[in-house]
Amino acid sequence: MDVTSELRGASRLAAVQALYQMELSGQGAGDVVMQFRNKAFGYDGEKGYKAADEEFFEELVRGVVREQNDIDAKIAVRLNQKWRLSRLDTTLRAIMRAAVFELAYRVDVPAKVVIDEYVTLSMSFYDGPEPKFVNASLDNLARDVRASEFSA
Repeated sequence: MDVTSELRGASRLAAVQALYQMELSGQGAGDVVMQFRNKAFGYDGEKGYKAADEEFFEELVRGVVREQNDIDAKIAVRLNQKWRLSRLDTTLRAIMRAAVFELAYRVDVPAKVVIDEYVTLSMSFYDGPEPKFVNASLDNLARDVRASEFSA
């Protein structure tokens, strides 16, 4: 894994954590982004320092907030009729929203990379069936929003 991939992976994890925090606390994106930039990321050599692509992190968080209605609609289409997005665990909702933002709005990142990254990330939070749910849902969503990458 190259440095850019590692930094983006850390940014994705931080974005999911930030989205989770925002949903539970009601804080806005600007406040949470600043908290992460000032406390979670910090500076090299600082205690608790995490290396991340801070611009990518901010784009994910602000992008999910900006496009949340569209993102939620895309997710809802792929949920079982008996399920609503609100029934998903808060962490799972954050994972799905961040992933769908990347699939729909960051076409510079290949769909298969996005899916793999978020399935792996979901394994950090869940030991049960959730990673399989993330994989299947994102695979279907990717075929909706990036059909050209799967047509070959």
